[in-house]
Amino acid sequence: MKQNIELVLLPEEASNELLIKEQAARQLKLTIASITSVNITKRSIDARSRQVKIRLLVDVFINETSPYAIFHKEQYKDVHNMPPVLIIGAGPAGLFAALRLIELGLKPIIVERGKDVRQRRRDLALINKNRFINPNSNYCFGEGGAGTYSDGKLYTRSTKRGDVNRILNILVAHGASRDILIDAHPHIGTNKLPAVVMELRETILEAGGEILFNTLLTNFIIHNNSIQGILVKTINGNSSTEYSIKAQAVILATGHSAGDVYELLNSKNILIHPKPFALGVRIEHPQALIDSIQYHCDTRSAFLPAAAYNFASQTNGRGVYSFCMCPGGIIAPCATDAGEIVVNGWSPSKRNNPFANSGIVVSVDENDFKNYKNHGALCGLKYRQGIEQKAFIAAGSNLKAPAQRMMDFIDHKFSRSLPDTSYIPGVQSVLLDEVLPETIADSLRIALKEFGKKMKGYATNDAVLVGVESRTSSPVRIPRDAESLQHPQVNGLYPCAEGAGYAGGIISAAIDGERCANSIKNSY
Repeated sequence: MKQNIELVLLPEEASNELLIKEQAARQLKLTIASITSVNITKRSIDARSRQVKIRLLVDVFINETSPYAIFHKEQYKDVHNMPPVLIIGAGPAGLFAALRLIELGLKPIIVERGKDVRQRRRDLALINKNRFINPNSNYCFGEGGAGTYSDGKLYTRSTKRGDVNRILNILVAHGASRDILIDAHPHIGTNKLPAVVMELRETILEAGGEILFNTLLTNFIIHNNSIQGILVKTINGNSSTEYSIKAQAVILATGHSAGDVYELLNSKNILIHPKPFALGVRIEHPQALIDSIQYHCDTRSAFLPAAAYNFASQTNGRGVYSFCMCPGGIIAPCATDAGEIVVNGWSPSKRNNPFANSGIVVSVDENDFKNYKNHGALCGLKYRQGIEQKAFIAAGSNLKAPAQRMMDFIDHKFSRSLPDTSYIPGVQSVLLDEVLPETIADSLRIALKEFGKKMKGYATNDAVLVGVESRTSSPVRIPRDAESLQHPQVNGLYPCAEGAGYAGGIISAAIDGERCANSIKNSY
C-alpha cells in the first residue's frame, strides 16, 4: 500500500532519512517497521515565517517495495545505417532531439560550430585571462550550449509542452544528481553539467549517431522548397574545409546568440520575424546579505542552501523581472564576438561562492527597434548588438564590464569606487545611463526601488549593477507550422527551441527538441 503525505520539517530534520521516516510513521499512525520505503517526490523551502521550514511531499510504502526506477540507456537502438537527420547545434535541444531520433530509429548527425566541453573550457579560460573571444567556442557556443557553463538550471513552466520528468530522468541516467527529480527549483551546477553532457554524447555515438565539432553551417541546400542538405565549413586553426551533407530534414537548434544564422536566413529570403525580448543588467549582492534577508537570520544554517529570490513588476507599461538568479554564483563574460560586452551568471552545484547575482531585465519590443527598422526582421538583433557594443566602448574596450553601485544608479550618481565582484575580467565605473536606452534605465530605477521595498535590505550600495544582460532570449522568431513544426516556406526545415523563439531554458529546449524529432518521424 502507498500513501502520499506532506511533511513540514526543520532543515536539520529534513536532511535526516531516519527522522523523515519517523515523522511519516507518526503522521500515519504506523510503526516504523511497517514502512518499507519513503520516497521524496518534491522538496521546497518555506521561508514565509521567521522559522524556515522544509516541505516534503513523500510517497510512503507500507509493507511493499517501492516500484520507482530510473530511465536506463539500454532503450536506445542501433541507427548506424538508418536515414540521417541533421541537427544544427549541440545544446539541450539538439542533444535531446538526437536521443529521441535514435529511439525512433533515425540517425542524428549533429553539426556544432564549437568545441566539445573539455576543449571549450580552455577557450573560457582565455576569455577570463587574456580577454580573447573565440567567436565559435565561448560561453554561448559549444557542446551543451549556453546552459553548460551557465548553472544548468532545470526549472521550467513548460509542463504542458512535454514530459518534464522524462527529461529529468534521462539527465539522471547520464550522471545528474537524483535531487533534480525532487527539488522545486532543480539545478545541476556548472561544475557537474559538463560530465553529464559528455555522457549524453557517448550515448548518441554508441548508438550510431554522429557529432561534428568545429563545424559551421554556411548554407542550406534547397530544391523545390524542400531541404536537401546543408553546406558546412570545418574550422581547424587558420585553415578550413567546405563540404556538403545531404539529408531531407534539418532541425535548426542554434540557440539565441547565433546572429549569423539569422543573417543567413534573411539573405536567402527565408521568412523570419523580429521578436520581443528583455535586457538590462546583472545585479550582484553579498550572498550573506541575501541569506539574512530571506532566512530571517544573521547566519545561514548549514542545512539550508544559499538563498535565492524572484521579482516581477510592471513599470511604465513594461515587464521588469529577475532572470537566471544565481545564489552563490559568478558573473560570466558571455560575449560571442569581439567588441561587445554581454554578462550572464552561473553557480557551482554547491552554490558556495560569496556572491549572489541575478539578471534584472526590462522587456523590449518592436517599438524600441524603430531606429533599426531598415534592417527589417533583424531590427531586434541590431538593437541588441548596438547596446552590447556601446557597453564595450563605455568600459574601456578591453572586456571590462560597465558597472555602478545600486543606490548610485538609482540616484543618478557616479560610483567613485566599486565593491569586489565575481566578474573576472574586471569592472569599470560608468554611468549606466550612458549605456542603456533611457526607457530601460528609467524602468530599472523604478523597479529596483519597488524590489527594495518588497525585500528589506535589498536596495543597498553594497550591491553592484553590471552591464549588460542582453541574451535573455532570441531577438528573432523563425516561424513554423503549429502541427508539422516545419518552416512554412521550406519543407524539412524544423526551427527549434530557444534560437527560434520556442523555448526558454534547458528543459523547455530539450522538450522542443524531442517534439521536432517526433514530427520528423511522422513525416517519414
